[in-house]
Amino acid sequence: MKEKPTTSDLIIPREDPYYYSSKETISVLDKIYSISQRHPVNVLVAGRQGCGKSSLVKQYAAVYDKPLATFQVGILSEPGQLFGEYALEGGETKYKQFLFPQALQTPGCVIHLEEINRPENPKALNMLFSLLSDDRQVWMDELGTLNVADGVVFFATLNEGEDFIGTELLDPALRDRFYILLMDYLPNEVEREVLIKKTGISDEDADQIIESINTLRGNSELSMEVSTRTALMIGEMMAVGASLREAIVTSLQTDNETLESILLSLHIEKGYKEMGKSEYLLLTKEMLLKK
Repeated sequence: MKEKPTTSDLIIPREDPYYYSSKETISVLDKIYSISQRHPVNVLVAGRQGCGKSSLVKQYAAVYDKPLATFQVGILSEPGQLFGEYALEGGETKYKQFLFPQALQTPGCVIHLEEINRPENPKALNMLFSLLSDDRQVWMDELGTLNVADGVVFFATLNEGEDFIGTELLDPALRDRFYILLMDYLPNEVEREVLIKKTGISDEDADQIIESINTLRGNSELSMEVSTRTALMIGEMMAVGASLREAIVTSLQTDNETLESILLSLHIEKGYKEMGKSEYLLLTKEMLLKK
């Protein structure tokens, strides 16, 4: 099913038929939708890297048939940067409006503020305070007063903790404006089901992946976070013929030393030993056709 265009440049995302969430989260999202029918509402989704926070926002928009606009807060260095910029056009300097003001003024729009605790400068968030408060409006010299439209839902997502370089603790005054949704990795049985349905791998391969990532997640010495996103990458590699070792080596974003420890930890002794005996072959169209 294709994503559906709206009357503006905003798009209603297509629904993920294999998106799983807890019953409690689904119930909370339903309540959020009900509140949004009365006034705009803000939701902060926090959780570990790759546990499905962004997917949750996209699925909410898809399920409730709302246009979605996503903005990277991590690139912001000054207030007002989300709204537009001055640019040279036809020899004149003119103000060019970005998508954010349009999203604000689109009834029912789902606005995703990605990595809200990771701006280049914390002051870049200053103009969001008014938009997320009861006032729901902000003044700009270039655009005048901007009012948040009825039914708008702001979702902010963040990874918190010392492991995430460049993150800042969220201002308590800003955090106070949000309902909070805490997310974690899916339970093993659900994650296994997702792997099978989304990648098409066999039950046996799914079991191998789950067993492997459980080993890594439970190894305190490695301090390795293996997200559901990474598990899906491993599954996709295996679905097209990769071995478990190949899939793990290419999917885990780590250095050679850590990777060596991981392979040993997983007891993939045969695969590990082959690392030093790699065979080099020609990569040409002719060679590929002979396969």
